[in-house]
Amino acid sequence: MTNQTYSGFSIQGSTLIWTGDGEYLRIEAWGSNSVRVRSHLMRPHLESDWALLPAPSIENGPTVDISGGVATLHNGAITVEATETNEPEEGRCACRLRFLDADGRMMFEEIGRGGSLLLKARDFTSLAGGRYAVEVAFDTDPNEHLHGMGEYQQALTDLKGHAFELSHRNSQASVPFVVSSRGYGFLWNNPAVGRATFGLDRTTWRADATDGIDYWVTAGATPAQIERQYADATGHAPVMPEWGLGFWQCKLRYWNQDQVLEVARGFKERGIPLDLIVIDFFHWPHMGDFRFEKEFWPDPADMCRQLHDMGIKVMVSVWPQVSLDSENYFDMKQRNLLVKARHGVDVGMMFVEPCQFYDATNPEARSYVWNKCRANYADLGIDAFWLDEAEPEWSTYSYENYTYHAGEVETVGNLYPVDYNRGFYEGQLALGSEGDIVNLTRCAWAGAQRYGALVWSGDVGSTFDDLKTQITCAIHMGMAGIPWFTTDMGGFHNGVIDSDEFRELLIRWCQFSTFLPVMRNHGDRSLHDVKGKETIIAADGSSRLQSGADNEPWSYGDEVEGILTKYIRVREMLRPYLRELFRQAHEEGQPLVRGLFYEFPDDEMAQSVGDEYMFGSDLLVAPVVEAGATSREVYLPGGEQVDWVELHTGTRWCGGRVVTADAPLDVVPVFARDGRDCGLAGMV
Repeated sequence: MTNQTYSGFSIQGSTLIWTGDGEYLRIEAWGSNSVRVRSHLMRPHLESDWALLPAPSIENGPTVDISGGVATLHNGAITVEATETNEPEEGRCACRLRFLDADGRMMFEEIGRGGSLLLKARDFTSLAGGRYAVEVAFDTDPNEHLHGMGEYQQALTDLKGHAFELSHRNSQASVPFVVSSRGYGFLWNNPAVGRATFGLDRTTWRADATDGIDYWVTAGATPAQIERQYADATGHAPVMPEWGLGFWQCKLRYWNQDQVLEVARGFKERGIPLDLIVIDFFHWPHMGDFRFEKEFWPDPADMCRQLHDMGIKVMVSVWPQVSLDSENYFDMKQRNLLVKARHGVDVGMMFVEPCQFYDATNPEARSYVWNKCRANYADLGIDAFWLDEAEPEWSTYSYENYTYHAGEVETVGNLYPVDYNRGFYEGQLALGSEGDIVNLTRCAWAGAQRYGALVWSGDVGSTFDDLKTQITCAIHMGMAGIPWFTTDMGGFHNGVIDSDEFRELLIRWCQFSTFLPVMRNHGDRSLHDVKGKETIIAADGSSRLQSGADNEPWSYGDEVEGILTKYIRVREMLRPYLRELFRQAHEEGQPLVRGLFYEFPDDEMAQSVGDEYMFGSDLLVAPVVEAGATSREVYLPGGEQVDWVELHTGTRWCGGRVVTADAPLDVVPVFARDGRDCGLAGMV
């Protein structure tokens, strides 16, 4: 038998190609120190870039080399080494990838065959209709630390050893970008529903139904460099306008325009700073009408003028649901602008009234909804939009039962919040609003940051456990490349305003919110006698959704009002520092909320601390997350070469130790790094 040499490698420009066993594998440079890997069966890659922007030109461009059965692609600080294995007598061929850093050290690699196990690092399982369930498995360092992935309601800081559903839910935003202490960032560039598993020595990414494999890897010496390269690849957050830096007021539902104006005047009369007031849901006749109900909102334009005269911006809630009774329903259905159920009743959600979601992945649907909101809101003076229900929130998360313009939800469903935000962002840009766009949204996927998405953590509970969880949500959302983040101050569910327990929680949550990208008060409040939960009755006798109990700073008594007002004023003092942090987010892709590991990557203790964080590079914030606590332990990172000043007492400490900080009810422990106190000494 004649010996023959087989090779599936080829070079196209600066791209490395491997073919074999029905697979088309493509490896190419995609930004500084970064590569994109795609794999498809029986055809070359598809053209969609999903979260990624088009590949930029690269100075000192990448090099590709083939030497026997090994090929390498080198791009700055990252090298991909591809090794092919051909066994003609067995009818098998394969190609295994290794990813190396600037010093030639392996960051991770695809799993091997496992001898007789015949494992596949890139595994395709055929599904009906020509799709595949795919898994990609990597051998990883068991000692690495992982951060990112967006928002999951858990208090873990280090994600190593845990698994995550790749799909969105109310209070869960799956953003599949993770940063490793081994010096790399990994984006699973696939919007399909799936799962990520970060095992001790193996990481597995799965898409339940998709066309192929697509991921992006970047290498960097620090988390800051990795985040900068990720922002270059997926988009930078816009400039945060000045009115985004102060205090935002909301409640379950202000139900008429007189109530909104009365609350705004209350802030002014008390001298409490206020940048923005929010008009929340069900100010409309039916979901999908995208307008104010005239009986309760007779002159929104005049309302906005009065609020603007007080120096207050106005945000209005928009839901993507379209009720079967909406004035727009049949028009949108006939134009195919709604999501389609594949089986059964064509309804996506049943809250208050049966409805279906508008299809934000359809450009025509985005234009239709924006034009309604422009005419009925923006043209009347509304400044910003609250894009609620952005997951979207299905009554049952049966992803396989719904279809978008972009494809079946199980294959592309995680795109929805990006396109939802995109429609409003591009519409506002067309109005000339550049530099003045912030849209609050309940969900995000990779790339949403470039559309002005301010993500809040959803309808979380009003408990100290929930408060603690929001700290890690903020850290991981920032590491996933979404720097604009906020929470409902006090939590959303079950806050009783005449309860001493809740008042304590609200104060502690307010202190935390002061040191978030946006400080915002919201929640579904009640009283022990259920006052404020009454149904609103229209002139024709029909009912409207309840308004909820009061939720203004003065709704909780003098002591609470005094403490909340104190921290709203602290927020005002932070404006110069906030401007700098938002500049870093815009220009350099840096998160505002940073785990201790971000500023101190060489401090092993800092990798797993989850109940304190850095706000920018200068302030360490340690919120009180236990009921009744008047002190707490705080880890000060960085070793003896770092000097920390406790702002409440002026006490100086060296890093690398745990200290006990006093925290009476009106104090949150904040420490200034090397004396850089941002003007807050003695104020917190």
